[in-house]
Amino acid sequence: MKEEDLFAKKVVEHMMESDRFSQWLGINILEIAEGYAKIQMQVRDEMVNGFGIAHGGIAFSLADSAFAFACNNRNNLSVALDTSINFTKAVNTGDILTAEAKEQHNGRSTGLYLITITNQRNETVAHFKGTCFRTGKTLV
Repeated sequence: MKEEDLFAKKVVEHMMESDRFSQWLGINILEIAEGYAKIQMQVRDEMVNGFGIAHGGIAFSLADSAFAFACNNRNNLSVALDTSINFTKAVNTGDILTAEAKEQHNGRSTGLYLITITNQRNETVAHFKGTCFRTGKTLV
């Protein structure tokens, strides 16, 4: 593993230590590299809405965490400027969701990331796009 990717992983581990929401979601970090994150979680009963399917906020939150890990892992504190999501398939209790965040643009003051969320059958359940603002502050 490249030195910069090892540092990126260290930054994300530091973020996860105090990220109570990602901890509540049950997020597992699968892979981290500069500008990239791949994470996973399992949908639990308490994440289901009144229609018996996972609340849209669950897939959104998973994608948002992947976005945060990808755009912050160079140790430049970055916050969301704009996000959007498109749901393509229902998510159910027991589904294992994987979010893969890929950097599209790494600018001095902004970054653009595309996140694909898939289920355990490798079916795409949502597409998320996020733009972040780089504050210039460090995390670690």
